Amino acid sequence: MNLSRRAFARVVGAGAAAAVLPPLISVKPLFAAPAPASDLIRLSANENPYGPSAAAIEAMKEAFAKVWRYPDESQDALIEAIARLHSVSRDQVLLGDGSSEILKLAAACFTGPSRKVVMASPTFEAIGNYGRAAGAEVVSVPLDAAFAHDVTKMGAVSGTGLLYVCNPNNPTGSITPKDAVRGLIASAPASTAILVDEAYCHYASSSDYESVIPAIASRPNLIVARTFSKIYGMAGLRCGYAISSRETIRTLGAQQAWDSMNVMAIAAAQASLADPHHVTEGTKRNAATKASVVASLKKLGFEIIPSETNFFMIDVRRDVRPLIGAIRAKGVQVGRLFPALPQHMRVTIGRPEQMDAFVRAFSEAVA
Repeated sequence: MNLSRRAFARVVGAGAAAAVLPPLISVKPLFAAPAPASDLIRLSANENPYGPSAAAIEAMKEAFAKVWRYPDESQDALIEAIARLHSVSRDQVLLGDGSSEILKLAAACFTGPSRKVVMASPTFEAIGNYGRAAGAEVVSVPLDAAFAHDVTKMGAVSGTGLLYVCNPNNPTGSITPKDAVRGLIASAPASTAILVDEAYCHYASSSDYESVIPAIASRPNLIVARTFSKIYGMAGLRCGYAISSRETIRTLGAQQAWDSMNVMAIAAAQASLADPHHVTEGTKRNAATKASVVASLKKLGFEIIPSETNFFMIDVRRDVRPLIGAIRAKGVQVGRLFPALPQHMRVTIGRPEQMDAFVRAFSEAVA
């Protein structure tokens, strides 16, 4: 390309001027609290209303200067931290763009026209959507009378490529007892992959609940999905991971897009793992707020499914849809309709003042 001296001078002049301009993006405004878009209280998505720890926010500020780089080195450091946390090797960890990516990868790897997805009803719906996209038949097995996964019926389905267990379960907040989960893992055919979604594990305090990560040592096709969206308050950053055998991690990784997790999420996740106080305080705060609001709802005469999560379900004894709308009209957004439980309302646990507003709106709506 030929440039005249005059055109060349204009280009050089523009570059010199740009060199003395202030940066286009300022780190400080990026992390300033945004003005609320609405006064609507959002108790609909199982988010942590307290957000990430101060350490995670500070880590993101520092990482902002590195966003021009690919996240390879940062990924390696986070994988190392996760491996230490769970006492596994580095090659047993796969990072994901939220745990939802882990579910999608599992469906891509282990389901198809001849390999079914078996899941509970109701449970987190994403795995069913991913399975159908892979051409798989999706078999939904109703929860049992205690709102636990019916592992006997789930395990009896033939031609299963992937068994999905969300424990604690979304949307019910209930757990499947540890002996039942152990039995399902032990009895499933070696050709069947088992995906246990432990997104809400940090909130579970029941002695009848346990993580199944230790069982991976004896079950190569067992996959455990974890997320930073819940107790770590990072739902908007999209950060999760899988723990499994080396072979299964390689299989999942072969389906994954390169560098699917960004450097901001990685920095926040690594800082979060180094800040156990945030988890401890978060679980205490959640438990106290949950106990208070559940007590208030029981005084109103309503039953609540025992919850081991940061949300709960109320048996409203009527079609839940009009109530959802009535409560929203009073400034509080609760969970959507779950067709398998059309008379139950899912409510995320927010800050105490938000839950007070919910109880007021709910009591007025059901009066």
